[in-house]
Amino acid sequence: MNLIDTHTHLFSDQFDEDRHSVIQAALDAGVSKMLLPNIDLESIEPMHQLEKDFPDNCLAMMGLHPCSVTENWESELAVIKEHLFNRKYIAVGEIGMDLYWDKSTLGYQQKAFEQQIEWAKELKIPIVIHVRDAFDEAFEIVDQLNDDRLTGVFHCFTGTQDQAQHILNYGGFKLGLGGVLTFKNAGLDKVIKDIELNHLILETDSPYLAPHPNRGKRNETSYITYVASKLAEVKGISIEEVAAVTTKNAKELFGL
Repeated sequence: MNLIDTHTHLFSDQFDEDRHSVIQAALDAGVSKMLLPNIDLESIEPMHQLEKDFPDNCLAMMGLHPCSVTENWESELAVIKEHLFNRKYIAVGEIGMDLYWDKSTLGYQQKAFEQQIEWAKELKIPIVIHVRDAFDEAFEIVDQLNDDRLTGVFHCFTGTQDQAQHILNYGGFKLGLGGVLTFKNAGLDKVIKDIELNHLILETDSPYLAPHPNRGKRNETSYITYVASKLAEVKGISIEEVAAVTTKNAKELFGL
């Protein structure tokens, strides 16, 4: 069984004590690729180091997380751009909109999101979108900028059926499913039940959002098997089919 974790922060300091064994556990569980979304300027170096340590398995993205967008966003994005245009990355990410923690940065977030989308189109690589309490605001921007050069994923999707359909109507986007799918009262299983498998990819968002039965603990890439298993149950198919199709989807989206 071959799986791809399309969103994992394995460079996080939460893995400083056992990073290599966590990655080995993922490899043992059948995870061949681990895609690394950048967060801010401080995460760039540890992310690059992890990619150097595991060149066959860990692949970096470059972007500025919406929660890291503040009044000095332009100078930070200048550094992000410098990296993006000077070497190959698999995606621009993680970017997007987050109004859960701080609504006062909305204007900065909108501009940073728009700028990074334009870079992705220029570079012909996908975007990895983080949305929290901000689907309407994110849609407003993607509606405006979407064209046949724009592809990507709404990572850790937890929206409604209408929101899922809005995303799929763009044509070039997937839904990223993580641990929330396994949460008993999340209702995500009902939302994605009738969405075709070719629109879905798997992720952990580790160290966050660990799936049941590890909810509340540090998440790890190997736990993606719980997400795959739950998706198989929801779809009434084998976990092998889930692995095969979601891995194919991830390879196509990220050009692996």
